[in-house]
Amino acid sequence: MLAHFKTIESYGSSEIVIKRSRFIGHARPVESEEEAIAFIDSIKKEHALATHNCSAYVIGERDQIQKQSDDGEPSGTAGKPILEVIKHQGLKNIAVVVTRYFGGIMLGAGGLIRAYTDGAVAGIEAAKPVYKVNHRLVKVEVDYTWYGKLENELRNQGMLLGDVGFTDKVTATCYPIADQAESFVSWVTDITQGQAVVVMGECEYKFHKSLP
Repeated sequence: MLAHFKTIESYGSSEIVIKRSRFIGHARPVESEEEAIAFIDSIKKEHALATHNCSAYVIGERDQIQKQSDDGEPSGTAGKPILEVIKHQGLKNIAVVVTRYFGGIMLGAGGLIRAYTDGAVAGIEAAKPVYKVNHRLVKVEVDYTWYGKLENELRNQGMLLGDVGFTDKVTATCYPIADQAESFVSWVTDITQGQAVVVMGECEYKFHKSLP
């Protein structure tokens, strides 16, 4: 798993008008090529009367899958600019569609490239770019006498916390950044004077608006 990567939070769309043509940028996070194709098909169905539904997507932690489509626009004037926006912003696991309703005025190749670039940017901004950061699940079990101190220290550290279970003991679910997990365990052991039972779990990505 990567330490972190940039993607988008959820589906978003935004419309711009250029010389009476409507360009609607749509963006959605996707985990597979099948998801990307299904998303593109859904936009084409929703905007079946549009002149064009041009698209691009990038999938994989190493950008293994990159595809683009001009959907009838002159070659290189639509899909490629959309793909370049995705790559320029360093986004992964994302599909973008820019829908065009022709307004009667020809834009020329340069105008189309700028329009599809701006449409892609608008859609991505509406979908809220975020970072996915690799965290490690760590469960910390302590007696009730230690929990007040542990909770206070965790909050002072700005630790990302999950559920807290209260049974005969208290179990706090913590999510330190993955490459800091071992030092986190040592820190917990120190502040609880070795009284905590610590179990490390799997790694998983969590959303962040900026890199921690």
